[in-house]
Amino acid sequence: MALEKTPLCNFGEKIHDFNLKSVDENNYNLKQVIGKNGTLIMFICNHCPYVKAIIKELSQTALELEKFNINSVAIMSNDTVKYPDDSYENMKKFSKENNFNFPYLIDETQNIAKKYGAVCTPDFFGYNSDNELQYRGRLREMKDLTPIKGKKNELLDAMIEISKSKKGPKTQFPSMGCNIKWK
Repeated sequence: MALEKTPLCNFGEKIHDFNLKSVDENNYNLKQVIGKNGTLIMFICNHCPYVKAIIKELSQTALELEKFNINSVAIMSNDTVKYPDDSYENMKKFSKENNFNFPYLIDETQNIAKKYGAVCTPDFFGYNSDNELQYRGRLREMKDLTPIKGKKNELLDAMIEISKSKKGPKTQFPSMGCNIKWK
């Protein structure tokens, strides 16, 4: 497990299209998941301890964002041959166990992760209603894979701010997690 940190937000970068298979056996493209007031694209996986540490709160965050007309989608881009815990069948289980209310897509070719410049799991890309990148930070501050009590959900606050002003916070802290498992 190589720890990675996301790069700084490239404010204004346009969202990238995709057409990927979901755990519900349907394919989804960008037009189907765009939110009226914003879109959150998350690169996650099933086995990463950093994802596991936040997954319940992440599911709740996505549910809360729906109230602000922000849609969420998760993409799994890891090599499933070397990392069978991230297989499509295990993605289905992971999605169900964690009550995902958003599509969980498999990026078998890893082309979408490369288009976005995803580096780790979790890696968050928050877009405004003009499909411009405004957030590339973490969910919240953590220590030893445990959320620090009294700290805010930075991802939720940033996406709500984006939904209202179309601008993300100037100060953002990188997300950290396991590197994408490239083929």
